[in-house]
Amino acid sequence: MTRLLVTGASGLLGANLALLAQNLGYEVLGWTNSRPLVDAPFTTRAVDFGNPQDLALAFEAAEPDALINCAAQANVDAAEKQPEHAFRVNAEAAGELAKLAGSASVPMIHISTDAVFDGTKGDYKETDTPNPLNTYAQSKLAGEHAVAQANPEAAIARVVFYGWSLTGTRSLAEFFYNNLTAGKPVNGFTDMFFSPLYAAHLAEALLEMLQKRLSGIYHVYAPESLSKYDFGVRLAQEFGLDASLIRPISALDSDLPTRRSLNLSMNTDKLQAALGKPLPSQTEGLRALHADLDSGLRQKLLSFTH
Repeated sequence: MTRLLVTGASGLLGANLALLAQNLGYEVLGWTNSRPLVDAPFTTRAVDFGNPQDLALAFEAAEPDALINCAAQANVDAAEKQPEHAFRVNAEAAGELAKLAGSASVPMIHISTDAVFDGTKGDYKETDTPNPLNTYAQSKLAGEHAVAQANPEAAIARVVFYGWSLTGTRSLAEFFYNNLTAGKPVNGFTDMFFSPLYAAHLAEALLEMLQKRLSGIYHVYAPESLSKYDFGVRLAQEFGLDASLIRPISALDSDLPTRRSLNLSMNTDKLQAALGKPLPSQTEGLRALHADLDSGLRQKLLSFTH
C-alpha cells in the first residue's frame, strides 16, 4: 500500500485529494496548518510551515512513499497584505519539502497556479514565459523555481479548480451555488477567462501523474476554457437555478482590491499526451459536482470542521 502524504489537507484540493486517495486504497497522512480536521477518515497532523525544523521532523516521522504538496497561502488579497508569509509558505517551505523528498527518493508533485501568467494572450503552454501580476502569483512562481532547483525529479502541476470545501465558501462554484440557491444576484466577469477542473477530476489526474512518475511542469486543467460569467451560467443550468441572477460585468469595472490576470485559458496537450487520454470537460466537471452534492460529499466535508 502506498503511504501518501498530502499537505494542505484542510484546503479544498487537499481534502478532496485525501478522500479520493483513501477511497482508492492509499494510506493517507494529511498535514494541516491553521484549520484542524475533526473525524477525518485519514490520519492528520498539524505542521507549522513557518518552521523549517518542524517541517523536517514531521517529514521524517511521516515516512511517505509519495508526496503531493497542496499547502499554500492561496488567498490573493491576504498574500498582498502579508507578502513575507506568502513567500514563506508558497516558496521557501515548498523548496524545503522538495529537498526532503528528493533526499528520501520520494516522488513529489507540487501544486502551482495558472496565475503565474499575466493573462495577456491565453492558451498558455508550459513553455510560455510566466509574468505574475500580484504577490500570490509571484510567491507561487518562486515556489516552482525552489522546487525545481531542489528536486529536478519533482512534478509541478499548475492548476485552477473548484469543488466542495470544508468551509463551504472556498470555490467559485460554491460562490455561485450559495448565492443562487438563496435567490441573491451576483456578478459574473465576462472578460476573465480560465480553464477550471473539478477538484475530484484534478485529484484523479494528480494520482495518475504520481503513478507515471512524471517530472517537470504540467498544465492540469480542463481542456476547455470559459469566462467566469459563463461558468456561473452553466452551473446554474446544471443545478436548475436562475441564471438571470448573474449580472454580466467586466472585471475592469469591479472593485477587486488586487490586480488579477484576465485571460488564463490554458493548453493541456502535454499532459493529455502523457496520460494518453483527454482530461474531463466543463460539462463533465459540473455534472460530477452535482452528483457529489447529491451523494452527500458536501455535508461530509463540512462535518470535518465541526
